[in-house]
Order: sequence, then structure tokens, then C-alpha cells
Amino acid sequence: MKIVGVEIKGSEAIFAVVEYDGSALAHLSTSLKKIALEDDDIAANVRQFREQVAAFVGDNGLKMLAIKKRGKKGEFAGGPTTFKIEGVLQLLEGCEAGLVSPQTISAQAKKLAELPGSLNKYQHEAYKAACAVLLKAR
Repeated sequence: MKIVGVEIKGSEAIFAVVEYDGSALAHLSTSLKKIALEDDDIAANVRQFREQVAAFVGDNGLKMLAIKKRGKKGEFAGGPTTFKIEGVLQLLEGCEAGLVSPQTISAQAKKLAELPGSLNKYQHEAYKAACAVLLKAR
């Protein structure tokens, strides 16, 4: 099974593709690691963002997104742009999207030996989100 973990930070969606073959998790390096939503007040930019994400998902044969959940209120609440990005991701055709809580990610991350060297530091949370879903499903 191959899925993509997503962390939404500011106006960017950060991706990490992970494959689970039944015995081991493997990070699949992709040329595209993040996509930014520029000026979300302009509808054409939101459509362009959606098209870029849909192309990424289609090009990599992904059927599931594991999105790291953000707070809706309080000190660590996500900004309005992050929720717009999340909505776009959840509405992608032909791809299931699920939200993964930070607590679930932390609990499942304890089962990981170490993070792959092929990841950039900013991809760590996206990778752990994908792994959390894969480890919980087995």
C-alpha cells in the first residue's frame, strides 16, 4: 500500500510518500515535496493549487492522503489558509483523505526505528503521519 502524508504549514502542503509492503515501511522519494498556495483570496490560485496536487497524486498513483490534523482553536490553531488547503485536499477526486491527530502520530512514531535519510527535515511530520496510518491499519 502506498500513501502520502501531508503536513500543512502556513500556505504550503508538505508531502512524503510512504509504501508499506506488509513487512517494512519505505519512503519513496519524489521530485515534488511541497506545493504552496499563493494568495488564497484569488480563486484562480486555489484552482491552480488543486490542479497541482491532483497531478502529483495522479502521477504517483496515490489513493490515500494522511493529513496531520491542526487545532481549530487555541495557541496551536491553524490559520485560515491551512483550512482552505485542507478542504481542497479532502475534495480531490479518486483519492481518500483522512485526518490524523498529532497524538496518534506521536504514539505510532515510537514504533519507527529511525527516519529515512532521504527525507528533508521539513518532511518529517508528513512522513510520520503516513506511517501512523499504515502502522495503525496493519
